[in-house]
Amino acid sequence: MDFQMASFITSGLLVIIGLYGVFFVDNVLKKIIALEILGSGVNLALIAIGYNGGTIPIKLPGVSVEVFAKESAYPLTHALVLTNIVIEASMLAVMLGVSIILYKKYKTLRSSVILKED
Repeated sequence: MDFQMASFITSGLLVIIGLYGVFFVDNVLKKIIALEILGSGVNLALIAIGYNGGTIPIKLPGVSVEVFAKESAYPLTHALVLTNIVIEASMLAVMLGVSIILYKKYKTLRSSVILKED
């Protein structure tokens, strides 16, 4: 099994674990953690898509354009992952802030209790 296939399998497992946590776990904080695991799985899948032999996507002197285009990693997916990491950090801060407000209002983080009271 090569590195790219192992990365796809791992990302699939992370996505499945994250989806399970989002839909079947009752605690709001655990749902937030599950969303972060889901996002990590998506990021790993994007990195695996852009992987092309492990060569960095920087054209060095002495490397022909044909060799560079054939062997370098695809930089767009890495840029998407960096953007996704920034967005996830912002979303995490907002979700944790909302969970603090929910805890102060309902004195619990169980989503079944919170949804019943509204």
